[in-house]
Amino acid sequence: MPRFHLHLLSDSTGETLEMIAKAALAQFDDSDVLRHFWPMVRSQQHLDRILGEIADNPGLVLFTLVNNQTRESLEEKCRALALPAVDVLDVVTDALEDLLGQEAKGRPGRQHQLDDAYFARVDAIQFTIAHDDGVAWEDWEEADIVLAGVSRTSKTPTSIYLANRGYKVANIPIVVESPPPASLFGLRHPLVVGLTTAPERLVQVRRNRLLSLSQSPDTDYVDSDRVSEEVKYARRLSADNGWPVIDVTRRSIEETAAAVINLFNERRTSRKPSPDGAKPI
Repeated sequence: MPRFHLHLLSDSTGETLEMIAKAALAQFDDSDVLRHFWPMVRSQQHLDRILGEIADNPGLVLFTLVNNQTRESLEEKCRALALPAVDVLDVVTDALEDLLGQEAKGRPGRQHQLDDAYFARVDAIQFTIAHDDGVAWEDWEEADIVLAGVSRTSKTPTSIYLANRGYKVANIPIVVESPPPASLFGLRHPLVVGLTTAPERLVQVRRNRLLSLSQSPDTDYVDSDRVSEEVKYARRLSADNGWPVIDVTRRSIEETAAAVINLFNERRTSRKPSPDGAKPI
């Protein structure tokens, strides 16, 4: 398959644009794409330099530019080069304008402004980093979510991903020889979720981890029988305490986090009082 160029231009950080492009590309197998990423495009001078690169490497242009002059200049150049240029937020923005009866503000990076939600997200990230791998269990009641699972079930990366979504997360490794602190079983505010995976997959992940650290894989840490017992113990612990369990064997970090968020939202909805003020049964 021939390689093609994909140009991503944004007048902000480009995070949204990258996510959309990544999600779209995931629908195509064996696509040989060379991505050119151009964030913080806020001047004609900057755009002119990029247009030269686009002319030298023609391909699809995706953009999120709210400044009309910058946008029109890009679209005019792409038309002259016979290149497709797509504003990935146009359809959504137009629909919202119709629904809300007002025009979009047209302010670059407005979703990243330093509002209360931004600082709450920073606070969530700081909390999550400080409560990784069973640390500071005395503060777990302040968490929104606690992830529990045996070693190498993606607890830490999932926690960090959730923290970036604004959730305060703690995580605890489940070890047969070292039971978790008793406070874990009395938590009221956080949602406790068990993460599990197929034992054979866990053995493979752990073995690769040891090899990457130049350590011998000849250890109980990767013994099939011992690993199976660990997984059974963790599952039994979740069942005994009524914790929902997510199997991460075939899930990406993003998919695991999405499943956790769904559980969190379902729990929050079930706890909301009914319209007449009565508590849910």
